[in-house]
Amino acid sequence: MTHEELVVSALENGTVLDHIPAENVYKALDILNLRGIESQITIGINLNSKIYGKKGIIKIADKFFEDHELNKLALIAPKATVNIIRDFKVVEKKKLVMPEEIIGIAKCRNPKCVTNHQPIKTRFTTIAEGDNISLLCHFCEKITSSRHIF
Repeated sequence: MTHEELVVSALENGTVLDHIPAENVYKALDILNLRGIESQITIGINLNSKIYGKKGIIKIADKFFEDHELNKLALIAPKATVNIIRDFKVVEKKKLVMPEEIIGIAKCRNPKCVTNHQPIKTRFTTIAEGDNISLLCHFCEKITSSRHIF
């Protein structure tokens, strides 16, 4: 083995999230509520990617997600791929689908919005224009660009 090889144990069963923009890996952990769970998690950041330059990857052992949970990642990683692993084999590959509505994840950028002053979950309608994603606040109707979501 050369010093350039990376040793990461193969996943017997679980979920692999690949092609996450490197700067958004920690946001992905938060969106999926993965901090503090018991499952083994392997995280790679700033890995070389022929397509994206630098990417992140998250492997979660023995954890499977509902599509509606995974699709929240489309906000920060619209081109991410999801691989479902069973018995060390990829049994399913999924692409993320942008949800029509985002609840309780992003923060409204309007300082006067009720969600910034009351214990109310944020609620947004997603607006996709090509690769640009914006969120329309349900409460104050302010539009927030994806660059300022978190």
